[in-house]
Amino acid sequence: MSVEAKIKQYLQDNGISQAHLSRKTLIKPDKLNLTLNENRRLTFEEYENICWALDLEPNVFLEAREPREVA
Repeated sequence: MSVEAKIKQYLQDNGISQAHLSRKTLIKPDKLNLTLNENRRLTFEEYENICWALDLEPNVFLEAREPREVA
C-alpha cells in the first residue's frame, strides 16, 4: 500500500476530512485530493506537514523495502 493510500485510510479510520487536513497543512484541497487518490506524488515537505498536522511521527506511514533500480 502506498504512503498516500495509508494516509487516506488513516483519515477515513479516524473521521478526519480532507478539507480539515488541507486547512491544517495549507495544502490546497485539489492538490491534496489528487495526492491522496494517487494521481499526484506527495512531496517530502507535504509529508512532513501532514504528519505534523496529524500529530504523528514521520515513520508511521513508511516501511523499509529492498532498493530497486530507478530508470
